[in-house]
Amino acid sequence: MAWYSQFLQRPALDWWDLLDIGIVSIVIYELLKLIRGTRAMQLAVGIALVVGLFYLSLGLQLETLNWVIRNITGYLVFAAIVLLQADIRRALTHLGRARWLRRFERQQADDDAIDELLVAVRRLAAQKVGALIIIERRIGVRNFIESGIPLDARLTYDLLIAIFQPASPLHDGAVIVQGDRVAAAACFLPLSVNPRLSRDLGSRHRAALGVTEENDAVAVVVSEQTGGMSIVLDGEIERHVSEDQLRQRLRTLVTVRSNWLSRMASRGEV
Repeated sequence: MAWYSQFLQRPALDWWDLLDIGIVSIVIYELLKLIRGTRAMQLAVGIALVVGLFYLSLGLQLETLNWVIRNITGYLVFAAIVLLQADIRRALTHLGRARWLRRFERQQADDDAIDELLVAVRRLAAQKVGALIIIERRIGVRNFIESGIPLDARLTYDLLIAIFQPASPLHDGAVIVQGDRVAAAACFLPLSVNPRLSRDLGSRHRAALGVTEENDAVAVVVSEQTGGMSIVLDGEIERHVSEDQLRQRLRTLVTVRSNWLSRMASRGEV
């Protein structure tokens, strides 16, 4: 009763208090959106249970339970960081590529590179040759480039067709494009572990989803079974897109940096 009386005697809320509550509510809502459908959601439920037990032990004066919770909390934090490092990295990346931050960038579309890529993708789809092309945007993909074979060659139709031919030693893995250049081929990418994905998605589609969950890159996938073309962005896939739809999406999404920065990227300096 004393606690209840003290709660009722608290001062009235002002505008700053409402703003504070609103900001915290938005942050919690965005965090819940980020962890929905991931392993972090199960961890959040576990943390909520531990917090509930902690306050229950305080209210009921359960000294042993309270002592156990206070002493294992530090270890649980370190364990969560180790187990959920991929989810944490994806959440921070998602925060860093907020839409309002993109207004400060000056970028220009590279129509020639897009046209070369589209012609190659159309040919590969017609022949039902599987392909996976990752197009770098604002966030660098050097860690993925280093997992493959460096090429540093101009993006052309002939080069992409030659890479993805089944007889080519580079056809397995992904091609990574930086600006108007093919940075590397046969690159290994992380596979998505999203449990909500359709079971008919192969390793190429899952790799495209995996890299775009952690990065703002755009992925173009050609299915080896159906010859269908797909585009992947922010961990979301659009399947069976037409050539016109793919062209429109790429011209909207894919941009290159300034000329001097592109030259530095081609030399591997950034």
